[in-house]
Amino acid sequence: MLIKLTQLTERLTQFFALVGGAIILVQMTWITYGVIKRYFFSNPDGMVTEATALLLFPVAFLGLAYTLRENAYPTVTYLADALKGSAKRWLLTFNYFLMFAVGLFFSYAAVNAAFKSFESGSASEILLWPRFLFWIPSAMALVLFTWYVLLRMLLVWRGQSHSDQPEGSRS
Repeated sequence: MLIKLTQLTERLTQFFALVGGAIILVQMTWITYGVIKRYFFSNPDGMVTEATALLLFPVAFLGLAYTLRENAYPTVTYLADALKGSAKRWLLTFNYFLMFAVGLFFSYAAVNAAFKSFESGSASEILLWPRFLFWIPSAMALVLFTWYVLLRMLLVWRGQSHSDQPEGSRS
């Protein structure tokens, strides 16, 4: 059950990463348009800087869980590689617990900010885009990351994973 739930969550992490990639394509296109407009037509686009900066915020979090899925965080594995059995399992569980605690804090902060920005109706300075549109995907991505870390921690703690990566999790 836990492994199937983890695999379902991993598919969701891949979807979030694809959404982040799509946002990057939008940013790339908009920046290219801004450069062409500025240097070839001498008529700079006043919105491109704010738009790409605002879109960068959710992109920063949308790939967070996918990065964990792919085990792509920079880590020092000397101690974990030297340990065997239950000692390694305890160390990995503790590592996931720390990630879970940090993720829980940031998830709470992002969800709270999403609600407050929605209630206040605050908007960006130039484009007047509602700020909650940027907080909601960021909050969802942080909650997904925290949930995924919890699942991975439970897998390691229960001994259902022999390594840092759950069995059958990557396709």
